[in-house]
Amino acid sequence: MSSSPAVADGRKNAGQRSAGAKAMLLLLGLVWGLNWPAVKVALSGVSPWSLRTVGLGAAALTVFALGLMRGRKLAVRSGRERLHIAVAGLLNVAAFNILLTFAQLGAATSRVAIITYSMPLWATLFARIALGERLDRVRLAGLLLGACGLAILLLPLIGGGLPHGVLFALAAALSWAAGTVYMKWARLTSDPLCIAAWQLLIGALVALTGLLSFEGLPHWSQWDHLSQRVLIALGYHILFGMALAYVLWFSIIALLPAGVAALGTLLVPVVGVSSAVLVLGERPGMTDLSGFALIFCAALCVLMPAGIFKRG
Repeated sequence: MSSSPAVADGRKNAGQRSAGAKAMLLLLGLVWGLNWPAVKVALSGVSPWSLRTVGLGAAALTVFALGLMRGRKLAVRSGRERLHIAVAGLLNVAAFNILLTFAQLGAATSRVAIITYSMPLWATLFARIALGERLDRVRLAGLLLGACGLAILLLPLIGGGLPHGVLFALAAALSWAAGTVYMKWARLTSDPLCIAAWQLLIGALVALTGLLSFEGLPHWSQWDHLSQRVLIALGYHILFGMALAYVLWFSIIALLPAGVAALGTLLVPVVGVSSAVLVLGERPGMTDLSGFALIFCAALCVLMPAGIFKRG
């Protein structure tokens, strides 16, 4: 029996929404990937604390505005939820973004991007320890590949002492993973858009606190000397790398399964490393590329839906 016109139209609309979400996922990979060299260029004229204060502040305002436009409930009434959102915001947004900024000051952008995207591996390991989540063969293989990739990247540097940028990148990956597992453990019930908006605001307030503590009140005269290249990079970071990217991300996760959305983010380090070569003139060595290949494959293993290789 053929499907009714209503069912057929529903399938057609669902297919169109899925196709649109996948197109947005591709755009997000490009936007977030290009944000890596944009941040590096912006840091040549803007302090890390200023960059994160403005960037996270713009992202928070954008997500709050998106939530209001969609009629979402943005108030968190439960004291328990407020506490857990605050802790997750400190780990997932504040520490992650601030550590990454200082990482880019102390190491090549391509290497920072490669090390940072070990974060799904750490999240898988932390989930096993803290939540008792089981590891199938694919995830165990992913952890092994990731360990080998990090070893290839880090062992040659240990003799002369690991650069601060590398340590900050590793700390950022660990912070993101800890925040992700903490959110799973907390079992938050608030609207995801609400959670994201408040976490971004917490990140912006932490960055502002750092700015006022280490640099004092900002003066507009500090921005007069910025070159056109720095201003373009800063504008890209604020408007595209933060504001647009978060709008795209929350639109995507409303339309696609979380696993598909997570797999789509693997485009980000590929674009990040490639754009660092093209825009910044970086030349990753064979060690970097080998480590990147292993970590990329490892992340692919741990982000795949469980049981994907099992026969039905």
